[in-house]
Amino acid sequence: MVLKTSSRGQIPAFIVMDVMQAAAEREAAKEAVYHLEVGQPGTSAPAGVIEAARAALDDDRLAYTVALGLPELRRAIAKRYTDYYGADVAPERIVVTTGSSGGFVLAFLSVFDVGDRVAMAAPGYPCYRNILSALGIEPVLLMTDASHRFQPIPELLDKAMGEAPLDGLIVASPSNPTGTMLEPDALKELADYCDTHGIRLISDEIYHGITYGRKAATVLEYSSSAIVLNSFSKYFSMTGWRLGWMVVPEDVLRAVECLAQNFFISPPTLSQIAGIAAFDCIEELDGNVARYAENRELLLDRLPKAGFEDLAPADGAFYIYADVTRMTNDSEALCRKILHETGVAVTPGVDFDPERGNRFIRFSFAESNREIAGAAEALIDWNG
Repeated sequence: MVLKTSSRGQIPAFIVMDVMQAAAEREAAKEAVYHLEVGQPGTSAPAGVIEAARAALDDDRLAYTVALGLPELRRAIAKRYTDYYGADVAPERIVVTTGSSGGFVLAFLSVFDVGDRVAMAAPGYPCYRNILSALGIEPVLLMTDASHRFQPIPELLDKAMGEAPLDGLIVASPSNPTGTMLEPDALKELADYCDTHGIRLISDEIYHGITYGRKAATVLEYSSSAIVLNSFSKYFSMTGWRLGWMVVPEDVLRAVECLAQNFFISPPTLSQIAGIAAFDCIEELDGNVARYAENRELLLDRLPKAGFEDLAPADGAFYIYADVTRMTNDSEALCRKILHETGVAVTPGVDFDPERGNRFIRFSFAESNREIAGAAEALIDWNG
């Protein structure tokens, strides 16, 4: 007898995790590896966060919290919006989540139904479309290119709307994998478009704080109906702590709360306590961003010397997206070749763009200056 299995699990792999596995196998064989594949800060959590966690382990029972998160943490997050953006966000609208990944599940379930159509830029973070597909929601890929700075524009939305109505739009600024940002006027234009056409806007702002030359704008400045996702993983350097947050409009707050209660009970208590301390560590965290800026400048200078000349603008985050059409039509094979011959682990573009990603690869520069410099020299020696 063949037992039934669900089609929900028949979604593509998150390919960067496969690259990480291949890199780990190379390391296990005592071969050199330069980690430019994963979007993970090379630093640990700030010292104040670790100190707060140690104190909690000694003094706190670490029981469940309420589903929406510790009130003190929600107030600290709301204050961050005042301090960083000058925006007034009520703590009651903050929902603490189990990483931004938990936030995406809650956001999608609270505002979309099976069969709804949700647009997003391609290239883009693969888990958007994969989570949506698992939930029975149709991802609609907007084929952005360098002329759009790899970001959605109203003309692409018009084209998608011409095929069938859209129920949602996901934007990411800075984006993964390209690092490009929406100018404030462009973000406002998208917010106005969504309000006019009855489209729920979801803004992924997890790379806010990691920008070069200008600050990213939050969609909260332009829309009262948008849902914002953010995380302690990137700027706050707390990936393994699995802590994120949402800012939700009042009309979906109760739905999100009920879903959170049933799906997750509560976010990790230890991480929440430690997360409160993260907002007192801004000087240390900005020091991390300064290091990313040095890595960015190094790669923008040296990647062309290694033959990677067609690069997306890296406005924020810690990624450079390279068009490798002149080298290959198979980015997965190229990434395997680079890892095998140089030890540099990078991610193929097919993770981010199923249709055109065979011609692109992504470099992450979140690791130490020494690791990024070593990778650059290895690539120059290989192909320069």
